Amino acid sequence: MIESGPNDAITDVPGIEAGHYTDLDNATGCTVVLARAGVTPGVFQPGGAPGTLDTDLAVAENAIQEIHAVLLTGGSTVGLDAAAGVRRYLKKSGAGLTLMPDLDPLPLAMGAVVFDLVIGNAVHPIGESGYAASTAASSGPLDQGSVGVGTGCTVAKAGSPNTLLKGGVGTASLVHESGLIVGAIVATNSVGDIVDPATGNLVAGARGEEPGTMSRSTDALLNRTVAEFEEQQQSRPNFSADRAGANTTLAVIATNAKLHKGTAKRVSIMGSAGLARTINPVFTPSDGDTIFTLATGEIDVTSIPAMLTLTGTMAAEAIATATLRSVREASSLAGIPSVTEWTSSTQQNG
Repeated sequence: MIESGPNDAITDVPGIEAGHYTDLDNATGCTVVLARAGVTPGVFQPGGAPGTLDTDLAVAENAIQEIHAVLLTGGSTVGLDAAAGVRRYLKKSGAGLTLMPDLDPLPLAMGAVVFDLVIGNAVHPIGESGYAASTAASSGPLDQGSVGVGTGCTVAKAGSPNTLLKGGVGTASLVHESGLIVGAIVATNSVGDIVDPATGNLVAGARGEEPGTMSRSTDALLNRTVAEFEEQQQSRPNFSADRAGANTTLAVIATNAKLHKGTAKRVSIMGSAGLARTINPVFTPSDGDTIFTLATGEIDVTSIPAMLTLTGTMAAEAIATATLRSVREASSLAGIPSVTEWTSSTQQNG
């Protein structure tokens, strides 16, 4: 039996906290997932243009076995400056890896970026932003939509430059009767459209000429000729969907399962199916899609292969739900309409 956790958020996993820093004036921000006691990490990067920080900490053959935070940030690679504030906060709170008795614990944080510089102002989160997000982190309910790393996110960018819609950040959790808990948080900033896997219906696609109308980007891509691709490239060489690293969907999975770094990566791989169900096209050369897994180690699932499969399956479900929420909960910002605003224009003009 599976049900949602009390917060229906990644924070339903004991020991996991999350918080946002939001800069609405500049349409950017960052989100931090904290694990002060340390967690086993895993990372999978199916996108073609990732921008990441210290993901080698999750490589199975490397010595470090725990981390204490994941930063998801806007501002592209310069937004990783916010990680300094996350580490400073962790150090101040006494969290980190104990290497020697006479040294302060060493806080270890991984991170990844979305490119949100196409809307608002070209401003990126800094150390104080990461510190503020960490200070705001809690184990309670989490705001969704155009907040934190989702502030400047956009989706459906395979059409013309004026067809995109607002993306955002979303979260969800699942609890199994065994006590296994899996939660996820997703920042959706994709080239692709957003589709509801339960119905196949388009949730967020390229905006049409008439208010409230949308179309599927895959239809445009599949029917475009080589000449049209070449003309598109010449007419908008710097458009975000054509430039590597200008998009990206990020996800963090947290679970109370006991995993090692190899099986944590396997959960990330299985969890990526949640993105594949809801984003089309996904994992493109212009997306830096990255999925982190954080395992707190309470419930041993590695001795029963079916339980490990269950963990990954729950991760994919949580990611799919969080992805849909990230867009449905988003608000219009910097001239980019939200899905809710855009689709309501059909009713207003009908």
